[in-house]
Amino acid sequence: MPLPESSATDGTLSIGASATLACLLEATVPKAGNVHRGADFADMTFTDFVVSAAAIGPVMERAAERGVGTTVLEAVRATRQLVPVNANLGSVLLLAPLAAVPRPQRLEVGVPQVLAGLTARDAEAVYAAIRLAQPGGLGTTAEMDVAGTAPPSLLEAMAAAAQRDMVARQYAEGFSHVLHSVAPWIVEGCAAGWSLTEAVIHTQLRMLAAYPDSLIARKCGPETAARAAAIAQRVLAAGMPGDEDYLLELGEFDFWLRSDGNRRNPGTTADLIAAGLFVVLREGLIRPPYR
Repeated sequence: MPLPESSATDGTLSIGASATLACLLEATVPKAGNVHRGADFADMTFTDFVVSAAAIGPVMERAAERGVGTTVLEAVRATRQLVPVNANLGSVLLLAPLAAVPRPQRLEVGVPQVLAGLTARDAEAVYAAIRLAQPGGLGTTAEMDVAGTAPPSLLEAMAAAAQRDMVARQYAEGFSHVLHSVAPWIVEGCAAGWSLTEAVIHTQLRMLAAYPDSLIARKCGPETAARAAAIAQRVLAAGMPGDEDYLLELGEFDFWLRSDGNRRNPGTTADLIAAGLFVVLREGLIRPPYR
């Protein structure tokens, strides 16, 4: 689904503000299975996400001049100075190429150009950032493992990981899911008269149903990720936001995801939501108040 034309005006948010607000909105919305203002994890809190969102704004503001790799590394460094856990690596990896598009360009035009311009230095910086963030459930691979030397091409490394990680897949496929699914679905929901919160939750469900969450698959196995996708589809089939059956199914899904010590946290989908929110904020496709 293509993005609609921007409705941006001179009051459009800056790149840094868009990045911070996107992460704040993502963390605030009570999405199924994720940390939000009404639900912490034992090892990660809503405050961790709020502080992380504030930390990366100034870094993302300079992404166009600094490049993707440096932006990712500096954003992770800024976060780890303030937060003791990895609250935002996936979001940072997705936001950096989006933020690196020069402000006058539409993202659909600029993102492929940014990705085509990635260098070996970007790969080195991104690998260093991943090692610094120490993401959970990463494991090891036979080729281009982040514990080893960075490859000459970041895009090749992302392509090698694309089948097992939706963040990597965005690099390999031109951010197609962020630009053509997540962001338009959020806009579509708001245009239907739903609150932004309802639109984001519904978008999360659509993404989970269509693309089993990578983090769940890494931590719990592909069968559990597939089960989560099937349950998300069941919630969608129950009705629309506000319908009683939809809300009942959503509540049961949230409870199931939070079982097993929050290992079923759909964290990769949350990162995609943050990136989609950045897109709609940066392009002026949703307007305040953000509720």
